Amino acid sequence: MTEIWMDYLNALDVEALALTNDEILDAIETCLAAQGRGETVIEPRVHLVPETSEKGHFNVLRGYVKPLDVAGVKVVGDFVDNYKQGLPSELAVLNLFDPETGVPKAIVDATAITEMRTGAVTAIGAKYLARKDSRILGHVGTRGTSYWNIRLMDHLFDFEEIRVHSRRPESRESFAKRLERDLGKKIVVTDNWQDCLEGADIMVEATRLPEPQPMFKTEWIKKGAFVVPYGTMSAVEFDLTDIMDKILVDDWGQCGPGRPYGSLRRHVDEGKLTPETLYAEMGEVAAGLKPGRESDDETILFWHRGLSSTDVALGAAMIGKAAGMGIGQKLRFK
Repeated sequence: MTEIWMDYLNALDVEALALTNDEILDAIETCLAAQGRGETVIEPRVHLVPETSEKGHFNVLRGYVKPLDVAGVKVVGDFVDNYKQGLPSELAVLNLFDPETGVPKAIVDATAITEMRTGAVTAIGAKYLARKDSRILGHVGTRGTSYWNIRLMDHLFDFEEIRVHSRRPESRESFAKRLERDLGKKIVVTDNWQDCLEGADIMVEATRLPEPQPMFKTEWIKKGAFVVPYGTMSAVEFDLTDIMDKILVDDWGQCGPGRPYGSLRRHVDEGKLTPETLYAEMGEVAAGLKPGRESDDETILFWHRGLSSTDVALGAAMIGKAAGMGIGQKLRFK
């Protein structure tokens, strides 16, 4: 009988790997470029709602990255009230497989992966789509992905001013202290959306609204800004897309009609955002098939919903680094 062994990385292992900013960004940019070249399979996510969407739900993401020779499935719970029990709102597990045989290759705690890869996609988007001289970042939301949004973008831009806001004062204050410690710079904490976002060069909305509500005002956006709204429930006004010179998504298959949730869901459902009005998928830009920002005056929006391929790519990078460092365990499957 042929023995089958799997690699296993728990949360402590993932922390011990201490992936650098550049390791994270390189893995995600390589994956996005592979997508742009048609070298990935990204199945639209599906959702499992145990009771009601107000309590939370599970996202199931499935993907394949040909250059890495690996396929994967991630299941991530998204439960907004977990903080009341001292738990993260998102907890996840990633399974990696051999795409030729279906043999299980690894099990990875993917909670950190979810946060890192989301932040990296935001940062890669900014690399190609924001003005090179962007100096002010406005960020609404303090959930796990928010930290990596700011950390990785600051790594690329070294902002002069970073503003943050969230609904709960204790969340935004503790979030700012963490960023100040890790980034070594002062963070501006605001008590409202307008002071956080208005006039910023890069504007990110990563909130956890219980239902769609137009909190992000279009009038706050200056010419040439880069805007990234990706809350589960829409926080933007319907005229947001009217002022955009370019609109990009991570994957139209997940953003298109018939899919629940998402910042521009109404825009899609009512025919305002279509394949004809969409400029590109981010992978096309990362692969060099389409230009990103072409002038400082362009106002650009990037809506990303989360790519299964980036989970697979970052998980594979972790497994590779763990092997070199002797981190993790081997589990016998067969």
